[in-house]
Amino acid sequence: MSHSKPASGAGTRTIPDVRGGAAARVRRRLSGGAASLAALVIAALWTLPTAGLFVSSFRPAEDIRTTGWWTFFADPEVTLDNYRDVLFGSASDGRLASYFVNSFVITLPSTVFVLGVAALAAYALAWIDFRGRDWLFLGIFALQIVPLQMSLVPLLRFFSQGVSVAGVQVLPAWELGGAMAFTNVWVAHTIFGLPLGIFLLHNFISQLPKSLFEAARADGAGHGTIFSRIVLPLIAPALVSLGIFQFLWVWNDLLVALIFTGGDTSTAPLTVRLAELAGTRGEAWHRLTAGAFVSMVVPLIVFFLLQRYFVRGLLAGSVKG
Repeated sequence: MSHSKPASGAGTRTIPDVRGGAAARVRRRLSGGAASLAALVIAALWTLPTAGLFVSSFRPAEDIRTTGWWTFFADPEVTLDNYRDVLFGSASDGRLASYFVNSFVITLPSTVFVLGVAALAAYALAWIDFRGRDWLFLGIFALQIVPLQMSLVPLLRFFSQGVSVAGVQVLPAWELGGAMAFTNVWVAHTIFGLPLGIFLLHNFISQLPKSLFEAARADGAGHGTIFSRIVLPLIAPALVSLGIFQFLWVWNDLLVALIFTGGDTSTAPLTVRLAELAGTRGEAWHRLTAGAFVSMVVPLIVFFLLQRYFVRGLLAGSVKG
């Protein structure tokens, strides 16, 4: 009894690529006219408060108190008195110029420290084999879920009292004054930024081709040479992305600065002074609008200047291979 073989193509079914088809449909919907219109509406609504703040910062104090910012376009009247008062006026007006410098003094080292320590730790956890490495990485990952507020009191006690074990002083208290008072807030911001920084950079560094490291070791390169000449250039986009995150977080921070600067005006950043200006009733709206926009302009400049590196850093580690 002979069995006939089905002709080529007979009795077979083509299985459609469900994932590819779904992705294509999503792309078409997101790039359509309705999606573009929705994106424009969301962008306009998101930008509207910032635009209102910017317009109000140039309006006279009496106009701000009596009319809404949108009336500016009907009867425009511009003044720079708000910026002059809030930056270089009396102490009651704000005098934000010194606080503006303090914000830079706090933010730049806090960002650099996190980038340096996180990059070294991420490289060690990704490419140096030592006992307990996986458990250490798991512990660093778990630290991200610990609320920042839970560590404020122990860390503040560490700075003010040091560390004692069974009545024996192991580490002395940090009695820092003057310019060295910034050290407390630098250390605090670095500690709070390291878990996320190590986690992000570890995911990026661990995806680098193993052949690069094997070739470097074959040529006699040590870990220092590999890290400085191979790893750092390749993870530059990821470092920029982490740097933007850390810079914006530290620049806009109020809680950590309020606690660890000791309430001293010589070390307080912009956010602390703006909170003082707002007070409980927010009476000086004309100064608050100018001061708020002064505090916003630096993060905006940083983001727009490094935007392309930021996007590359976010996407570079998302696909392996």
